[in-house]
Amino acid sequence: MRSSRIPVLKLVLGLGMFAAAFCSEGVIAEEGRAVVWPTQGWQTSTPEEQGVDSAALAALLELGSRNDFDSLLIVRHGKIVLDAYYAPYTADLPHVVNSVTKAVIGTLTSMALQDGLLKGTDQRMLAFFGERSAANLDDNKKAITLQSLLDMTSGLARDVRAGVNRSLESTAGMERSRDWIQYILDRPMAASPGDGFNYDSGNARLLSAVLAKVTGMSAEDYAKAKLFGPLGITAWKWRRDPQGISTGGYGLALHPRDMAKFGYLYLHNGTWEGKPLVSPAWIDRVSHATVDMKLSFAPEFRYSNFFWARPDRNVYWASGLHCQLVMVYPALDLVAVTTGRDNCPVTDIVDAIPKAVRSETAIQPDPAGTARLASVVRAISTEAQVEVKEAPPIASAVSGKTYTFSPNPLGVKSLSLTFVDSHPHYDFEIYSRDPTRGAEKISGPLGLDGRYRRGTPTAFGVITVKGRWLDEHAFEIERRTLGEDGRIRTWTLSFDGDKVSLRGKNYEGVDVAIDGQSGG
Repeated sequence: MRSSRIPVLKLVLGLGMFAAAFCSEGVIAEEGRAVVWPTQGWQTSTPEEQGVDSAALAALLELGSRNDFDSLLIVRHGKIVLDAYYAPYTADLPHVVNSVTKAVIGTLTSMALQDGLLKGTDQRMLAFFGERSAANLDDNKKAITLQSLLDMTSGLARDVRAGVNRSLESTAGMERSRDWIQYILDRPMAASPGDGFNYDSGNARLLSAVLAKVTGMSAEDYAKAKLFGPLGITAWKWRRDPQGISTGGYGLALHPRDMAKFGYLYLHNGTWEGKPLVSPAWIDRVSHATVDMKLSFAPEFRYSNFFWARPDRNVYWASGLHCQLVMVYPALDLVAVTTGRDNCPVTDIVDAIPKAVRSETAIQPDPAGTARLASVVRAISTEAQVEVKEAPPIASAVSGKTYTFSPNPLGVKSLSLTFVDSHPHYDFEIYSRDPTRGAEKISGPLGLDGRYRRGTPTAFGVITVKGRWLDEHAFEIERRTLGEDGRIRTWTLSFDGDKVSLRGKNYEGVDVAIDGQSGG
């Protein structure tokens, strides 16, 4: 699949206005105009033409800056009124959506129901795995239904790593296993199905396996035919397990504009260009979700069909770790998308988006607000200037040397930094977390002017690296994998002759120091 290149950053400006409002008779907008369908690409508009305040959008972008957004996109009345990207991330890169993948799996489940491949969500889960034997089998496990998987009420015990926030599932054990689905099926039960909410990605993984059974293809291939194809989504990535089953709880990467298409399908009650793709009853269950998530910080949140919801505010959203959000506001005819690289205050974001809406129809142009929005867009799309110290004498002495390390918690086998030629670059060898695989070699350019340089592509993104001298002996490296993890990972190297001390955080976020040696 090839990604169509989208401009790095666009403060969308255009002409015309559709004050679209969905009706059950099918997609009639105000003044009799047809709904705008973005199958071949989104139309754009000034915010004010769609009743949205530019100054308020600027404030939303600043909220994103404080919360490590990678992008913010807003669609009103079928047209993009804001499409902004935070440097160094750019629109041409797909972005992992993490648990938004679950909402896609749920949507495919609805489609399988419409296709007659599933009889109903009350079917027992284990009926689809008759060739397998599940450990810890009891009456509770036998009672798990597809709907209890969709609502996170299956009762399956979570697989949680010590020391990690219990709202996050550890996938390390599962990914080390040879058969991920069997690993989940073998888990013990923590409660009876339907007894209460218990967030666990294993529920979505099981449904992905069910879809593979009933469709005869992977969830990815089914999505290509039934969901991505009709919506005009042509570029994506989706991870698979060792058996070739699409990962259900995470593993999908999409462009933000395509994430918005997914939300737009739900905004229009499951209809796309006059064709019913998703049952309105399915979407009604999402928008009127009743499963209490029992979140102390958000007691009003509800859950259903792998979507989060606030029925009291008439909003629901697909949610992924580190602020991957597809938010649908039916009463406002609005879809909003965020991508990010760290946790964010979801409640604040969900509440802030509607405050930018001023009217159902066009409002007066606001030159001052437009100028402010343009200024903020320029600022976030450009990496900030930083003071760069002159390289100390030791830079030439260590340039090109290879330092090796014994197996360590940081996973570094060797590293080499080249400073003295016209193209500064790095060469790393990283131990694989999979003991059956060898070390991975990673090379790329090294930004020494305070700005990241793009280098090695990964399965779901691209590695960017920059560095700076802290003093006469210490050099700091910052790495980000754009579109994938995105979090800044910092190493501090202290050089002393043929020795180097490297400090950084391991995969669990624990500070670690390791020592390396060059060959002279």
